[in-house]
Amino acid sequence: MSYWLRSLRFLASALSGASSPRQLALGFSMGMVIGLVPKENLLAVVLLFILAGSKVNLCSASLSTMLFSWLSLLIDPLSHLMGRGVLLASPLQGFWQSVYELPFAPWTDFNNTIVMGSLILGLLSFYPTYRLSKPQFEKYTPLVAEKLMKYRIVKILWGTEVGAIVGEVA
Repeated sequence: MSYWLRSLRFLASALSGASSPRQLALGFSMGMVIGLVPKENLLAVVLLFILAGSKVNLCSASLSTMLFSWLSLLIDPLSHLMGRGVLLASPLQGFWQSVYELPFAPWTDFNNTIVMGSLILGLLSFYPTYRLSKPQFEKYTPLVAEKLMKYRIVKILWGTEVGAIVGEVA
């Protein structure tokens, strides 16, 4: 039960303004990159570790990852074309060969056209996504926080009423 409450509290604190718009936008952008990259490889695990080690909003990153994982199915043809172009470029053939000979490189699936194209597309879209989402979070987070704080369950999950409840009992 504690797991579910912690997850709900995590969501309530993210939506009620506990994070800055910068953290929300960075989380959203990092989640977009992770969502675009196919998940069954070491590259996705490395991206998740980078996300976990960053000071970004993990809730917005998680929601963004889910959203862009679904959208990546529609973008796969474009990712394939981009990845194919990069992997088959003649000046880079020696580089790709030397990277593939590294110990963990084959597990990253970088030689898959969709993985490479999705990574490139995600990295190229990171900054524009951040720049577009930050003003949206600045504008709408206070409005959402105000509406959510009207509900007692959100206050309890966020912890604002816990002190009042404990104080009443004592």
